Amino acid sequence: MLLTSLLQAAAELSLGTLGAAIGAGLAAIGAGIGIGKIGGSAMEAIARQPEASNDIRTNMIIIAALVEGVALFAVVVCFLAL
Repeated sequence: MLLTSLLQAAAELSLGTLGAAIGAGLAAIGAGIGIGKIGGSAMEAIARQPEASNDIRTNMIIIAALVEGVALFAVVVCFLAL
């Protein structure tokens, strides 16, 4: 079903437009999965060593911001490909 709708969209649009839309979607999904894994791992680390929670939380926020920044650049590049 998904493949047929993608093929119908490709028939109406150029392949560059379709590629940019799929690329932006994959960048957003990848960033969401990455930030989710970062958060889960940080919670496990805090559960194991509660005394290091401030350092773990700080590192988690920095890494999540970097992942989100890379995803933003990926989405911008996809939109520039239009």
